[in-house]
Amino acid sequence: MPLSRRLLLGRLAATGAAGAAPATASAAPPDGPVRRPVRTGFDRLAADGYRLLDGRTVGIVTNPTGVTAELRHIVDVLHADARVRLRAVFGPEHGFRGTAQAGGSEGRYDDPATGLPVYDTYGKSGGELAEIFTASGVDTVVFDIQDAGARFYTYIWTLYDCMVAAALAGKRFVVLDRPNPVTGRDAAGPVLDPAYASFVGRKPIAQAHGMTVTELARLFNGEFVAADAGRAVRLETVAMSGWRRGDFFDATGLPWVPPSPNMPTPDTALVYAGTCLFEGTNLSEGRGTTRPFELLGAEGVDHRWAAAANGLALPGVRFREAYFAPAFSKFAGRTVGGVQLHITDRAAFDPVRTGIALLVTAKRVWGGFAWRPDHGIDRLTGSATVRTMIDRGAGTDEVVGAWQRDLARFRAVRRRYLRYP
Repeated sequence: MPLSRRLLLGRLAATGAAGAAPATASAAPPDGPVRRPVRTGFDRLAADGYRLLDGRTVGIVTNPTGVTAELRHIVDVLHADARVRLRAVFGPEHGFRGTAQAGGSEGRYDDPATGLPVYDTYGKSGGELAEIFTASGVDTVVFDIQDAGARFYTYIWTLYDCMVAAALAGKRFVVLDRPNPVTGRDAAGPVLDPAYASFVGRKPIAQAHGMTVTELARLFNGEFVAADAGRAVRLETVAMSGWRRGDFFDATGLPWVPPSPNMPTPDTALVYAGTCLFEGTNLSEGRGTTRPFELLGAEGVDHRWAAAANGLALPGVRFREAYFAPAFSKFAGRTVGGVQLHITDRAAFDPVRTGIALLVTAKRVWGGFAWRPDHGIDRLTGSATVRTMIDRGAGTDEVVGAWQRDLARFRAVRRRYLRYP
């Protein structure tokens, strides 16, 4: 008899719950990053005997990234622990167990491994999502998902929507922290104009926000939630230990689990805040390749793009003329020309400035360049400014200069909610 997807998921999850030998953080090679073992918010919650959840009926918003250092999923861990009354799971985009592609979810079902009801939150917000929280019978909603550090990575807006819904439903909300994989050194890029709000940007934060999820939760609650829910949510957060703002993901000793199908490695996250802008164009952003967001191209693009981009001498990156055939998404099965980004100094690399420079040079060297007809680029950048400036022939410095005043204001707000050195 053929296995159904849910039965297969259940068997895989049950195998994971049984546990393999614990993974340990090994020392870095002599020329590698300095590793400081990081304990996630969940690790610290568990080490404290789940006291924060004592006497509570709990539901959790999570996905495949919600794992322990031993790679056990936290839902399996919590379900097996009599100290926690876990009663529901809430699945975001791509689903709780991660079986859906971009723009999809797993729907409502009972998790085969635990028997827990899994509610679909994708595409739901406000009163509709509040009703789901109420129907689940929980009094505390926990959030634990790995972010990628960019405004248009939708899990932070799942966080926001769930905070608003919890406030509307009168639920307590607990956020467990995980590292920003591209560091939390600074914010960069344009700040969203609220007139362009969507699920890839609900509120006015910078394109690369430079915050962890608990820091974002505190900012959301302090600045925005009450306006949408009539009151702030009852928020509690559990910080990490061992993480510093300048740490890239490979310094943490934590296992990387792809938070979505097209975010396979921390290297992807490093470029994503800039090159995801190509989703708003007729060029491939590398979906359907083994290097999404590191490979960019289209039919008719040749060596001139890499040459023009290298001519800008952007810090920390070089561009290689590249040819590839995506397996799906734009140009599926067809060979296209373009560039591959090679990061030479990640501390100096500015992904947002680099993304703008690549848009500017692509438009100048390739006559076929076009924005997506729905002006999706405006939702990604947070306004029409980038698109209209590039169309007028503005250069990289001029475009980047246009958002500096708004960015300075966001940085001032952001500083009030940071919690790590």
